[in-house]
Amino acid sequence: MAAQLTLKTAVWLVFMALLLFLPAGTVDWPAAWVYLAELGGIGMALGLWLARHDPGLLAERMAGIFTSAQRAWDRTLMTMFTLLWTGWHVLMAFDAVRFHWSHVPLWLQAVGAILIALGYYGFYLTFRENSFAAPVVTVQSERGHRVVSTGPYATVRHPMYAAALVFFGGTPLLLGSWWGLAATPLLIALLVVRAVKEERTLTDELPGYRDYAARVRYRLVPGIW
Repeated sequence: MAAQLTLKTAVWLVFMALLLFLPAGTVDWPAAWVYLAELGGIGMALGLWLARHDPGLLAERMAGIFTSAQRAWDRTLMTMFTLLWTGWHVLMAFDAVRFHWSHVPLWLQAVGAILIALGYYGFYLTFRENSFAAPVVTVQSERGHRVVSTGPYATVRHPMYAAALVFFGGTPLLLGSWWGLAATPLLIALLVVRAVKEERTLTDELPGYRDYAARVRYRLVPGIW
């Protein structure tokens, strides 16, 4: 499993490098290298931790964001998200490097790098608590799927999406793109729609989820929503 994780991570990093450096027209983009180092280094460390502590969840996550049994609405949302994610990175490469539309201070780029790391920490807290955090919306009856209400789930119902908000905010700051930051709400909107539809599925199919949702009021941001 570790070998498969290493291969998938390497392929992902090559894809992300092409997504950034081709539209930028250069590899002389230090912020992009820092970004790739975070994606590869922290992502790999998190994957290896899962391989040791929860190989079942790692297998679920390595299966990808598209499966044959996936609900049509989830496939549609994830297709839209993938296209938007791709376009978002291309936009940031054009903005920050090729055309130099934005000028983000170095200290704010450093803040962006910290936010990305904090986002990954949120993913870790989620995976540590919830062995059923698959990338596809499904009730994993074969794995004994149950409601998780401890750890970050005691504060918000979707801590992984909450961590993604932090990651989304940090990425354009690190890469030096105000236009990327301006486009971030589009990614957040898709997460919001998915969170609502995911909850409807869990309420209908996962025993105890309705009671959990009644106890934990907020989906993503405590005190707001």
